[in-house]
Amino acid sequence: MAAIIQQRVTGRMQGEFVVFLIGMRINRWWKVHRWLRVAMAMPRMIRELTSHPELGFLGAEQWFGRTTMMVSYWRSMDHLMTYAKSRNHEHLPAWKAFNKLVGTNGDVGIWHETYRVRPGDYESVYANMMPFGLGKVGQLVAAHGPRESAAGRLAPAATA
Repeated sequence: MAAIIQQRVTGRMQGEFVVFLIGMRINRWWKVHRWLRVAMAMPRMIRELTSHPELGFLGAEQWFGRTTMMVSYWRSMDHLMTYAKSRNHEHLPAWKAFNKLVGTNGDVGIWHETYRVRPGDYESVYANMMPFGLGKVGQLVAAHGPRESAAGRLAPAATA
């Protein structure tokens, strides 16, 4: 496990990047044969993505429960869309399997949200945390001086 950084830091990225939120909700918990198959597709995709950095995946954080959620970071929208549509990677077969197994029967819900992030349009702060989220996939810098407040981190000079 990574060491805790005992100071205030902020995460920075060079250029534009993408934040992709994706999740699943178990609507009928007793239908394990459906939701477990859906849930098992994501680890295969993450293994593939982390072993092929050229696909543009930068990293992710995950939370599990009745509604699961993953926040992932991508180098570009083109990388994310290319992966989603690729017949040679794990996502498209998993998407087709979901539609065949579950479709719109209500057993398992899935969702995603995609955000293109441009320099100067985001800020973050971490205190007494190990590298996490944007700070883990990007660069961590001290959050003092102009980077001490959210307004300061959003200022054009703070993005450099």
